[in-house]
Amino acid sequence: MVVLNKIYTKTGDDGTTGLGSGERRKKYDLRVAAYGTVDETNACIGLARLHLADNGDLDAALMRIQNDLFDLGADLATPETGEKPEYEPLRITEGQVAAVEKEIDHFNKKLQPLRSFVLPGGSPASAHLHLARTVARRAERMIVELSEQPDEKVSGEAIRYMNRLSDFLFVAARVMNEGGKSDVLWVPGANR
Repeated sequence: MVVLNKIYTKTGDDGTTGLGSGERRKKYDLRVAAYGTVDETNACIGLARLHLADNGDLDAALMRIQNDLFDLGADLATPETGEKPEYEPLRITEGQVAAVEKEIDHFNKKLQPLRSFVLPGGSPASAHLHLARTVARRAERMIVELSEQPDEKVSGEAIRYMNRLSDFLFVAARVMNEGGKSDVLWVPGANR
């Protein structure tokens, strides 16, 4: 269990932050930026949840996802070093990826078929979920970039989780637009 009695430590005043391994890295380090963007995704989802009204099914799914995103942040904040750790680090699992896939399938089967790309908007909940989706895509790009660095390791499950999450958020945004009936559709070349 985490106990936070003191919120500021002053250890980051030199522009570094501590990883789960105890290693210090610059605050602009790609690993720090990646898990920071996962946290930003989580905050966007929290904001979207304020607009869900009576959709308890979707709210429960998003709550589970918010918890998973903290797991993912812990995973990314504790790089594999090749040494035996003091404690078993928290890692995203294939089961968590499969759970998001199951949620996508559950909600997607209730939607109107798509005949065009969807613009972010419609209801406030949908607009916020689209924002969360775009931030999740940014986090995914950063995680993939991190995984391609020669001295960095990122699990395939972490990458797959973020990829599925943005798909889930797209579906969730459509759910909150009356099952897709109120989606704002892209009209190619409409303003030429």
